[in-house]
Amino acid sequence: MFYYIRGELVHKGENFAVLDANGVGYKIYTSATVLQNLGGIGKEATLYTHLHVKEDVQDLYGFLTNEELSMFLHLLSVSGVGPKAALSILSVASPEKFALAVLSNDKKAITKAAGVGPKLAERVILELRDKLKNSDVGADMPDIELDNNTVSEAVSALTVLGYSQSEAAVAVASVGDGLELEETVRQALKKLMK
Repeated sequence: MFYYIRGELVHKGENFAVLDANGVGYKIYTSATVLQNLGGIGKEATLYTHLHVKEDVQDLYGFLTNEELSMFLHLLSVSGVGPKAALSILSVASPEKFALAVLSNDKKAITKAAGVGPKLAERVILELRDKLKNSDVGADMPDIELDNNTVSEAVSALTVLGYSQSEAAVAVASVGDGLELEETVRQALKKLMK
């Protein structure tokens, strides 16, 4: 219904902001990341919005970029993910980091969000993997196939060293195929240490 709302930021709550646009105060629910980057009270702000209508509730959700809004809508398409869980996920990961977590099967990165357990994280990965692979965000990511034994062992070795599964998967994918396990880990470590 509303593509975006631009107005003066008049209030910040724990999980929402109020924008005054031509004398109307719009209460817009948003992620912690957006609230942090929104600016100060009295400043002009623009939020790309989604009107979520359900039985007796009509809530506005807003984001600083179209990418955040797009990722929010992707999350809402997953069965069992509501607006609160979607905001929680976007509060702990940017759209790029979230896409990377999904494409690299990194459940731990997704379960960092409040109220998101391992089963829900698994469902998010399962339902969004193909969608994100073909999206604008996923198109920039390297092809990550964790089915390959050497690749999965190299990723495991790097996670033992303290790297997240997402970081490790991207580093291993950028090294390429055909190397022995030790060489794959060595090359990936070089990329991670830059």
